[in-house]
Amino acid sequence: MSTEPFRNVRLLPQTNQLLGLYTIIRDKNTTRPNFIFYADRIIRLLVEEGLNYLPVEPTVVETDTNENFEGCSFLGKICGVSIVRAGESMEQGLRDCCRSVRIGKILIQRDEETAQPKLFFEKLPSDIANRYVFLLDPMLATGGSAIMATDVLIKRGVKPERIFFLNLICSKEGVDRYHAAFPDVTIVTGAIDQGLDENRYLRPGLGDFGDRYYCL
Repeated sequence: MSTEPFRNVRLLPQTNQLLGLYTIIRDKNTTRPNFIFYADRIIRLLVEEGLNYLPVEPTVVETDTNENFEGCSFLGKICGVSIVRAGESMEQGLRDCCRSVRIGKILIQRDEETAQPKLFFEKLPSDIANRYVFLLDPMLATGGSAIMATDVLIKRGVKPERIFFLNLICSKEGVDRYHAAFPDVTIVTGAIDQGLDENRYLRPGLGDFGDRYYCL
């Protein structure tokens, strides 16, 4: 699906390789080990894509042949913040690409009385206001948890334009609602689904990501 109607949405190139990976993880008959393996491959692609949008400066190095190579170096520090629990599945993919990266966590759960998201816990780097933040959550459905988590980051001093929300699948409704609250946050995703069903699950979706990733 084209992202032309969406401002600040970066959709991974819809190659046959990526379509094949999504075909595997969406299949209800895929075993848990295979689900984890192929989901991790997509997560790695999302992290690599997110890194493309960080600022750089020109850098010249000398090679072993005593020649100069004109390249670039990243500016600023980054950290990952996972929305517990499903977002924790994306932490290793970030660590694989960024050595010694700091990781924060935000726990948000639905209040059974009000059916609204409720903040239960946050643990973030003390200098997070000076970092670029990769917010990690595999699915963006209604956007409620993502909006609350992003609000936590902004209250801690993180500028919206320094936040990159990485997810495997999102809905148009979720994107619209999220960007109505935070238009300057960039969403990096691999798929935009048709919509939400009567239970507010993504369609066609893949079920509960956390259950399929963590539960036997």
